Amino acid sequence: MSEWSVAEPKKLVVDAPVTELHVRIVNGTVNVVGTEGVSARLQVSEIEGPPLVVTHEGGTLTVSYEDLPWPGMLKWLDRKGRRRHVVVSLAVPADTSVEVGMLGAGAMVSGIEGRTQVKGVNGDTTLVGLSGPVRVETVSGNLEAQAVTGDLRFSSVSGDLTVVEGAGSSVKAESVSGSMIVDLDPAGRPTDISLANVSGEIAIRLPHPADAEVEANTASGAVSSAFEDLRVTGQWGAKKITGRLGAGNGKLKATTASGSIALLRRPPTKEEPWDGGAERPTEKPASPGPADSIPGGAMPHDARTQNAGPEEAVSGGEAQHGSSAGNDTASTTAPRDAATDSKDSTEAPTDKKVL
Repeated sequence: MSEWSVAEPKKLVVDAPVTELHVRIVNGTVNVVGTEGVSARLQVSEIEGPPLVVTHEGGTLTVSYEDLPWPGMLKWLDRKGRRRHVVVSLAVPADTSVEVGMLGAGAMVSGIEGRTQVKGVNGDTTLVGLSGPVRVETVSGNLEAQAVTGDLRFSSVSGDLTVVEGAGSSVKAESVSGSMIVDLDPAGRPTDISLANVSGEIAIRLPHPADAEVEANTASGAVSSAFEDLRVTGQWGAKKITGRLGAGNGKLKATTASGSIALLRRPPTKEEPWDGGAERPTEKPASPGPADSIPGGAMPHDARTQNAGPEEAVSGGEAQHGSSAGNDTASTTAPRDAATDSKDSTEAPTDKKVL
């Protein structure tokens, strides 16, 4: 086993392979990023209070205090009342399993493919580009997750949840008073979403087209839905949104006592089919003009009369009844084409296909 004591700003390189990372700090910040390779690098840029103890044994890298255990960490209390503050940054192999515990500190974890678990009291957590399963537990700390493709679990008392471009197979969250905002990636697969709180607001934005079986309930809050295929029931007291979107392969369940629920819809992107599968028109077909009713199919030269009404197609509105008037009109409006002049004016024109 290798061991280091860090009492001042310092950099360390662990050449031995690292498969698991355990970090526990009090006040400050911890940053973890996944990289290529099998070794790990550590930098302590700020430290105040007792020294950090860094150990490596059997592929597990641990960064913590001697008196701060992982079990029961959220209830831990420094009996000596010493002030502590530390800023730690670590680069570990991307497939490492990561455990981060913090009291009064914030954490950012990115690029990890292995399992990620975070425990905190009042510090915020940011997760970016994680592809392994994720579990976050806080008291009042908020969670922001972006482009997370692994299964996400979140539980908190009053912390807020924000998911941006979520593409995992499931998102499950529980809170007492924290709000929940979940935005699903349109390129992701159908997702199993389960959100529950007591008084926090819930907002979910689904891709277009959506594919989920929906059930959302609130005891006394407001509900709104951007999907016509879903049913909204209840006017006073309890309200519910139910129905199926698409084939119903995914699941969406949201429950709150007094919070509001909103189901939003992403606008279609350029790559997505128009109107649920029909091809987007590339060119507007030409609409029939007034010249279609003129014998001989003559079309006037002047472009200003292409969309004119029947009265405007004849100059000055001097239309006359009789065959002689019809011939005069045709002769003044027909295009100067030798093939057309050789044909009888009463012959029906050859129809042209509009592509």
